Parts: sequence; C-alpha cells; structure tokens
Amino acid sequence: MTPKSFLKAALCATALTALAPLAMAQDKSGENALPTAEADGGAVEQAAMAQDLFAYAQANKNALAALSAAQIMMSLTIEDVEREKETQDNEGEAVAEEGEGTDMPIEAADMLAAAKDYAAGDEALMGIIEDVEAEGARGRIGGASRTLSRLRAGKTDIFKEAFYGGRLAELAIIGDGDADLDLVVTDENGNVICLDRSYSDKLYCSWTPAWDGYFYVAVKNQGRIRNSYYILTN
Repeated sequence: MTPKSFLKAALCATALTALAPLAMAQDKSGENALPTAEADGGAVEQAAMAQDLFAYAQANKNALAALSAAQIMMSLTIEDVEREKETQDNEGEAVAEEGEGTDMPIEAADMLAAAKDYAAGDEALMGIIEDVEAEGARGRIGGASRTLSRLRAGKTDIFKEAFYGGRLAELAIIGDGDADLDLVVTDENGNVICLDRSYSDKLYCSWTPAWDGYFYVAVKNQGRIRNSYYILTN
C-alpha cells in the first residue's frame, strides 16, 4: 500500500469511527423509554403528591393533612405557560353535558381555607395554620410548568411535549374533581409510555426517554361535566 493509499484508508476509518455514535444516536426506532429504575421526581411529583394528600384530607376532614398539602404546594415554583393543543370528540361517544363544573383546580389557598374549616376552632391548630399562611411561599423546588385547560365532557385534549433523552420526564394532570379524566402518553412511534384509566382526575407518570423526542399526551374527559385541569411537566 502506498503512503497516499494508507493515509486515505486511515482518514476513512477515522471518519467512520467519529460517525458511529451519531448513527447510533439517530436510531429512533422502537420505544422511546429506557428500562431504568424509578428516579426521585421533582416539583411535578411533589404537586401530584400534594393533591393526593389533600384528597385524603377532604375525605377525612383532617386539618393537618390539608395543611401539609398546602405547605407542599407553597414550596413549589411552577411557571404558568401557554401550550398548543388539539381538542377532539371522544370516539364513538355522544355526551350531553350536565353543567359547567368548577372553574379552577385546587390551589394552596384553597387548601389552607379547608384546613381552617377542619380545625373547627381548635386554637392550637388555628395558630399553626395562621403561621404557615403568614410565612407564605418559599419556592424551594422549581423546574416545572403548568397550563390550565377547560375540557368539556366527551372531549379529548392532545398535547405534543418534548423531553430530553436520558433525563427523567414527569407529567401530571391535576383536575378540579368534577369529572373522571383518563391519560395516555405515546412516543413518536406510537408506543404507549403511560396509561392511566383509573377513576380519578389526579394522574401522574414518569419515564426516562432513550433519546430527545416528542411525546403525545391525550387527556380524555370521561364524565358528563366540564373538568378544568392543570397539565404539569418538568
């Protein structure tokens, strides 16, 4: 082999070696989710947990649980953002709405008000609640965004969300309690990543994408009344 031929072969081999990782990175077939163990979530998971805790507080008229839920929500920094969405009729369903429903999901202020109501004049509890209320928001945990959507009965909202590969992706739906919501998340190849058809409108899922990509989030109103919900992502 001549020196010129050797140099040409060496350059080709170097180029192929450099391009190999790129070629692998561009292979976006299959399911866009890594089979990794669950990681600790951030503000999205905390918000979902607060809603579950407040649901317990409501069911049991528990002032301390309501206060704890409020404290969690007050500790979060969540940015309100606009999101594009497409709203479709639920396939094969004809629904006659029976009302407008609540206009907004439950916020920290609502939780504090409920805690005061459940305290029922207990001076010690009222003092603790008032101290928390006076302390206000701390904003210790950030990195989440939310969008309010008012979804009518018999309709489905579809969002297109981008998540980074190799990083925990979190998504939560926090409804107003008026109607059952179902959640389906699929990747760009149509694989189902998350599916929650439980009888609830407080939903959470997390996964780790294998590559940077888009995911389609479908939120379906299964009730007969409008549900105003937040969609949260990290």
